[in-house]
Amino acid sequence: MKNKLIKTYVNKLRLLINAAIIFLSPVFLYGGDFLQDLRIWGDFQLDAQYYVPDSIIGAPEVPEKILMNSFANINMSYKNFSFGMRYESYQNPMLGYDPRYKGSGIPYRYVSYTQDMLEVTAGSFYEQFGSGLIFRSYEDKSLGIDNAMDGIRLVYRPVNGLTFKGVIGEQRLFFEKGPGIIRGFDTDIILNDVVSSLSESKSRWIIGAGIVSKYQRDSDPLYNLPENVAAGTGRVRFSRSAFNVSAEYAHKVNDPSADNNFIYKDGQALVINSSYSVSGFGLLITAKRIDNMAFRSDRYATGNDLNINYLPPTTKQHIYSLTGMYPYATQMTGEAGILGELTYRIPRGSTLGGQFGTTITVNYSIANSIHKEQIHDTISIGQSGTPGYKSDFFRLGDEKYFEDINVEISRRISRTLRGKLSYAYIEYNQNVIEGYVDKEMVHAHIVVADFLHRLPDRKSLRWELQHLFTKQDNGSWAMALIEYNISPNWFFSLSNQYNYGNEVKELQQHYYSVAAGYTHNATRFELSYGRQREGVICVGGVCRYVPAATGLLLNVTSTF
Repeated sequence: MKNKLIKTYVNKLRLLINAAIIFLSPVFLYGGDFLQDLRIWGDFQLDAQYYVPDSIIGAPEVPEKILMNSFANINMSYKNFSFGMRYESYQNPMLGYDPRYKGSGIPYRYVSYTQDMLEVTAGSFYEQFGSGLIFRSYEDKSLGIDNAMDGIRLVYRPVNGLTFKGVIGEQRLFFEKGPGIIRGFDTDIILNDVVSSLSESKSRWIIGAGIVSKYQRDSDPLYNLPENVAAGTGRVRFSRSAFNVSAEYAHKVNDPSADNNFIYKDGQALVINSSYSVSGFGLLITAKRIDNMAFRSDRYATGNDLNINYLPPTTKQHIYSLTGMYPYATQMTGEAGILGELTYRIPRGSTLGGQFGTTITVNYSIANSIHKEQIHDTISIGQSGTPGYKSDFFRLGDEKYFEDINVEISRRISRTLRGKLSYAYIEYNQNVIEGYVDKEMVHAHIVVADFLHRLPDRKSLRWELQHLFTKQDNGSWAMALIEYNISPNWFFSLSNQYNYGNEVKELQQHYYSVAAGYTHNATRFELSYGRQREGVICVGGVCRYVPAATGLLLNVTSTF
């Protein structure tokens, strides 16, 4: 066991040394002339937490006491070449992150070359086709997501306004690779640049199309599963002056998987975005329909593992702790939704606008089930090994997943004081979004007051008051925060969330936090101590479960 551990660390050290040689060898070969065209940049982040036992809030015991997530990106470019790598270390992964991240290594490394109209990338890369309905490779550290491709990426621009993309490779799965191979091709055409008769038009047109396929060997003992599964997309975008509208449709051939209970049914998705914006007024409307669009390079994967595509949300992305207590997670197996947002700025000097003007934003969104009906009386909806169900594209189902109404008023009260008041009403289906079977729909009312007072000598004081009222789930919450900033270096904050409405008296707990931070140039240190409540955090409709925890947290970030 000891010899195996030593061998593991030797291999990691050898990998780092080899990477350093690759990065630095041009310096030794070409000396000062090379340095004139050389550019090196990167960033570093470390999150480490010392966990304190806290059985009152249900915090799990941490045997190691200290857990840590960290990474460092190093990139270099020289003329038409660029190189990069990311070293990651999880000792061990912090609570709420998948334990399969445990360990250290270089899971991301690439070399790229650009010549005339062609760009070639070998190794790791991120890419997206259109809005991501059939392909999106990306990372989000806050969610613990990184499905980077490892393979070859080509981008070819033969003429101005015409772009072709091709990708092939495997997806990252923690420190390993997923079992499937992904192949994709995509094109974007800016018609105004390609068609001479449109070059002077005030209307701008962009069209695009793409196709992605995955290969995974079939070794299932029960079902005859397709080894090659393809998905295609077509999209169009029109803009003229203050008006923009875009639409994208995607279709995926039948893809039996753990997500859809191994049914043989095609998937489809439609997303429409439109906006109109002029001085003092803005209107945004987004609509979508998703049916059986889970698409992974491993048909047996679940959670956030090995997603090939991305299904954008049509709900508001909340920034406050209590408005974000019930975030919406996109339902890949089927949902229909719409979002509308109206922003109006009342002119300064008017009775309602005041001396500096007032901005009012009203937002509404809803997500609902889609219509599903039995194919035959003897086949239940979603029965494995069958086509699953029939669905009328323009018909809604009977179950509401999520609904919210938001009103926000922001105003500069004086030259040193500005504030924001907001109200949100949220309906949240716990059974669908969090996977329960016996929970009732949450009806929550949340109000927020957020004020910033600028003080002399580049100091400022910000405070928040929040209240969430609900009779469901864990009951009502109150929250207060005060933050003192000494620009550009220091900040100090104190906050508390109080679950005073919990029906279980022992769970009427305070979730307090005290924090301080220091920034010097491009480096930032933050140290905090307190409690973290159990819950779900979501970014862009993708979510991660966060367990309860108490302890001391250190965050360090730096760029160069």
